[in-house]
Amino acid sequence: MKKYVRVNEKIRAPEIRVIGPNSEQLGIVSVKTGLDLATKYELDLVEVAPQVKPPVCRIMDFSKYKYEQEKREREAKKHQKHFQLKEIRVKPNIEEHDYHIKLKHMLEFLKEGNKVKVTLMFRGREMAHKEIGRRVVDRFVADAQEAGVVESGPMFEGRFITIVVAPK
Repeated sequence: MKKYVRVNEKIRAPEIRVIGPNSEQLGIVSVKTGLDLATKYELDLVEVAPQVKPPVCRIMDFSKYKYEQEKREREAKKHQKHFQLKEIRVKPNIEEHDYHIKLKHMLEFLKEGNKVKVTLMFRGREMAHKEIGRRVVDRFVADAQEAGVVESGPMFEGRFITIVVAPK
């Protein structure tokens, strides 16, 4: 909901366009006259369009209006797509079976709709053979082609090579 909705005495414009509780136009009047109309109906004067000249105010039950706005926001939140960034860490001298297990997990994460960050870590003298690590990362990319697309390509950062794969 909009953070600051002006209600009743908080409306600052000298003149306002008033809409009645049954959506009928009541015309352009002063704020005091608008407040008198709202008290006559035992409702609140709510500024619904502050950006126009003169601002549009509606006579309505403010708490009901606020509740409906929050309800709409909750409903919109339900339809948002939620995903997580899962991480798989490997080393350049990974065994065949371990590679297939990591690949299987990666494909499961992608099927669930999550992004996967594959991080290849070099230790000690493994840094001298970066091409071995690069081959492992390229193999992950090739094997994940049918389930996802590479969002950010192989990046070399210190002792790590990382890729981010997003689901198709």
